[in-house]
Amino acid sequence: MKFELYNNKIFKECFLTVGEIIDDIVLECDSEGIRCNALDKSHITFVNLELNAALFDEYNCPTPTKAIVDSNELIKILKRMKPADVLHGEVTDSHFILRFEGDSSRTFKSALIDAEYDSAVPPRIDHSVCVELPSELLDTFLDDLLLFGENILFIVDEDYLICRGEGELGDSESKYLHGVNVSAVVRSKFSIAKIKAMMKARKVSRNVSLYLGDDLPCSVAFVSEDSCCRLKFLLAPRLEEEI
Repeated sequence: MKFELYNNKIFKECFLTVGEIIDDIVLECDSEGIRCNALDKSHITFVNLELNAALFDEYNCPTPTKAIVDSNELIKILKRMKPADVLHGEVTDSHFILRFEGDSSRTFKSALIDAEYDSAVPPRIDHSVCVELPSELLDTFLDDLLLFGENILFIVDEDYLICRGEGELGDSESKYLHGVNVSAVVRSKFSIAKIKAMMKARKVSRNVSLYLGDDLPCSVAFVSEDSCCRLKFLLAPRLEEEI
């Protein structure tokens, strides 16, 4: 598998985010593009990343290929990439090779992990509501809530998405007029830190979609403007007996 990408922003932001959540990145490549499905070690967060072949300026994967890369190593390499660098990638039998072409040419080889991995499969969940809001706004709400506690309570009523947090020394509440049809009020609680880790992908998309249901796992989804990149997280709720 080989690819070339002139605008490296989406590729970089996706893998920097995913790499902070899971230990090993399993790349599944075929003619349609690159996918990554994985659970974190705590089995609290499921990651689903899809990079369509159309995202790349050049992409060639004649036969299905699977490659397992150490997240920390990939993060260190991607942090060395400059915004103006043209990104060249290749998966060989032993390495994931990344070359950055700009005012110079720099090549990095990350050894593949020799292990058997079955692709993680997310559970099917019937969320009762989906709210789309600006990514930066949700990130602001989370920072506000961190002033007083570690958890966020999402409430969706007929008018608003309400983000509420409370602690021993105070509480915070933010509202967003969502404009969607809601048949019944939805409430569910989650770890702010877990969602904050996902929000590092906010540069991928101006908007983020929240799929919610009563005490169900929530889905946090980012889709690039050209729909060639889809990054979705599924997060288990914090139940009252766990808090």
